[in-house]
Amino acid sequence: MTFDVVISGGRVLDGTGAPAFRADIGITGERITAIGRLGEAEAGQVIDATGQLVMPGFIDCHAHGDALVFDAQVQLAALRQGVTTFVLGQDGLSYAPGSAATVGYATRYFAAVNGVHPFLDDAASVADLLAGYDRATALNTAYLLPHGTIRYEVMGASPAEASPEQLAQMLGLVERGLSEGAVGLSSGLEYLPGRNASSAELAALCRPLGALPYVTHMRAYGTGAGVGMAEVVEIARASGAPMHVSHLHGPADVLLPLVEDALAREIDLTFDTYPYLRGSTILAMIVLPPQVPAAEVDRALDVLESSSLADWWPTLEGLWPRLTVSHAPGEEWAEGLTIVEAAGRKGVTSAEFCRRLLVDTRLEAGCVVARPDEGPEGEESVRRILRHPAHTGGSDGIYVGGHPHPRGWGAFARFLGVHVRELGDWTWAQAAVHLASHPARRFGLLDRGLLRPGLVADVIVVDPRTVADLATYAAPRTPATGIAEVLVSGVRVLSRGALTGLTPGRALRPTG
Repeated sequence: MTFDVVISGGRVLDGTGAPAFRADIGITGERITAIGRLGEAEAGQVIDATGQLVMPGFIDCHAHGDALVFDAQVQLAALRQGVTTFVLGQDGLSYAPGSAATVGYATRYFAAVNGVHPFLDDAASVADLLAGYDRATALNTAYLLPHGTIRYEVMGASPAEASPEQLAQMLGLVERGLSEGAVGLSSGLEYLPGRNASSAELAALCRPLGALPYVTHMRAYGTGAGVGMAEVVEIARASGAPMHVSHLHGPADVLLPLVEDALAREIDLTFDTYPYLRGSTILAMIVLPPQVPAAEVDRALDVLESSSLADWWPTLEGLWPRLTVSHAPGEEWAEGLTIVEAAGRKGVTSAEFCRRLLVDTRLEAGCVVARPDEGPEGEESVRRILRHPAHTGGSDGIYVGGHPHPRGWGAFARFLGVHVRELGDWTWAQAAVHLASHPARRFGLLDRGLLRPGLVADVIVVDPRTVADLATYAAPRTPATGIAEVLVSGVRVLSRGALTGLTPGRALRPTG
């Protein structure tokens, strides 16, 4: 027997949930061609996995690498955690499908989350976007149709209810995007223009999805998650589509009964989480009241420069200590400081500093936000939620700014090092299900997510004794440790913990 690559001596976790077993893996081209004792086989490359676990590559169900997946340091951050696929187009906002004006809006409004695409500055279809990713990065990419982008393409920033004609136009964009390879539809119902959509609009756009999911950043989380989950159930019943809730966070005593109730109603529901209590997003979404037209930057800046919000700012006094500046173009000195600390350095109130930061960055500022439940009770909720069988892993990684949230560099390593090895929330076999095979099924990527002859060889080698996240809130851009060998489509993209410079990552389309 002759193979291009043999991974020898490891204990294989195949993604089915079965216990680890001793086997070698033979790879020819981009696919696994044999699993067993291959000691006599010849191979172009042999990777010694003695004492380590061999697992299917992880799928990050919620990543904001839409622009920065081309950055070698972002690829390294993901691969050092065993992530071989990013699911992009999250929160209802990304670069396609749309005219140049729509691409410009999505770029500007979500600049602190997705960044600026390195070569896309004109009209783009889903096919165009996927073509740009294909074999241009070490990671695979899959793409969700972003509802907010589609709504903006048809209706601009209008808060009005969609007319039948406008709904038909949006539906046509969804159908075309699915035909070009999208793996579902996403929404961001706390962002603009998505929050202007009704449940009926969303349900109508979900009807063409078939077995692919509607992935939603709900209208409310935490103690208010009942509002968001009720809408999820309503959309599922009206459309028949599978549902997937993004970054489900909050008290387990509130959230888990909502999940169980939806499942009891025979809703096809999954969700992703990241193993941290703090979140991260655009500052404007956190601090501005609904009457500020944040989708139209110049109008929003006029409001911020006026005195019309004088009664609003005092209501946020309890929020300022919980906000850390993550991205502040032109005001980089403030990155890594809380709003209170930065305001102190400027000699102004926290409200005035925040207002000026929004104006000076033209609403592009980003932040890390501590939740009120931070502490032991919150940590226990994280553990209970990720143990649920409907859970999949997602980092919600944001790679923009000088001081981002550490989750993009550490979430998946933290799942393994803390929640498997230290706390026992999952077994190693269960980790392969939550982080690889379950996400692959959810997004129709049926040729990945398992280690099985005939499937694509996205494979990682994990040292169960040392795998750990090293990124912290103080030093967020620190790569993880304990995963030094990664193959994507049968090609070694990480060797001895370093990038090889090869870019076999594919723009993935549903395979079933």
